[in-house]
Amino acid sequence: MSAPEKIAAEPRTEFGKGAARRIRREDKIPAVIYGHGNDPVHVILPGHQTMMALKHGGANALLALDVDGTEQLALTKDVQVDPIRRVIEHLDFVAVRRGEKVTVDVPIHVVGDAASETLVVNENTVVSVEAEATHIPEFFEVSVEGAEAGTQILAKDLDLPSGTTLLADEDLLIVNVTEQISAEALEAELEEAEAEAGIEHDAPEAETEAAEGDAAEGDAAESTDSE
Repeated sequence: MSAPEKIAAEPRTEFGKGAARRIRREDKIPAVIYGHGNDPVHVILPGHQTMMALKHGGANALLALDVDGTEQLALTKDVQVDPIRRVIEHLDFVAVRRGEKVTVDVPIHVVGDAASETLVVNENTVVSVEAEATHIPEFFEVSVEGAEAGTQILAKDLDLPSGTTLLADEDLLIVNVTEQISAEALEAELEEAEAEAGIEHDAPEAETEAAEGDAAEGDAAESTDSE
């Protein structure tokens, strides 16, 4: 993890939806810092600088917030994003100290190409670890280069940096490499499952029309015989 981005934070004195909208119109972000048994501290952060710091720092970005002249290390815990405009609406931070151990979920990045005719399934996209607040891994890289069907990568197989402790079950399945199923085999499995479930499909239109035609011819023949 790189050095935390230093950002000047303004104290927030106005609250409510109207105040929050005014803050966002000024390209700023309302945020709160809590932790260590202290009262929550409500602040306002510069929009663009904060957004870039979060983008660079990843899911567990650590920021050095200057609050009234005092630097506070703040670990990102929750990012609220507008689903339409994709802008940050609010941020939650946890106050931390240098050298303090914290529990975080670190993303998994799968790289490489497995063997041909295989399917790589990322069973878990994050893994829980304990690390120093200033040395949180941005992600764990897992290579599947050349991996054959049947290959499984577990949490205990991850390369953890010094000072980082795995909290997740060591047998937690991270990546599973399976044999790629053909379209024909997939269709056969689906048909078998539907048959077991008692699901019936209507006959195709052409077959229905043919059956109706045969029935009509049969009725006509019976009518002629009766005459």
